[in-house]
Amino acid sequence: MSAAKDVDAYLAALPKNQRAALEKLRKTIRVAAPKAEEVISYGIPAFWYQGYGIVWYAAWKNHCSLYPISGAITRELKGYDTAKGTIRFAVGEPLPAALVKKLVKARIAENQKKVKKVKKVKKVKKVKK
Repeated sequence: MSAAKDVDAYLAALPKNQRAALEKLRKTIRVAAPKAEEVISYGIPAFWYQGYGIVWYAAWKNHCSLYPISGAITRELKGYDTAKGTIRFAVGEPLPAALVKKLVKARIAENQKKVKKVKKVKKVKKVKK
């Protein structure tokens, strides 16, 4: 598959079954992060919020994947096909919506900590001048 210019083009290029699985995942992510921006990042669909990536997702030959995985929910991933930062799932066996929403919210919380830390550092630098 050639590099897609946007998420709709990425999904349109997929076989019907993969497209349906990822569209369902996309809707679930959108519900959990309604203010997030959809982009193509690293050649695959992603959701960004406040300048940081929340999650990426993709279709591969034998599975679909959701990246990155928050360390905050690793215990809940037992029984899933995981690798460092990835959950792989079969097209016909989508991830439960509740799990996806929890992951997205955990990633947003992690990113908000980064934003606060950056703001705090900027504030300290301003005061030192």
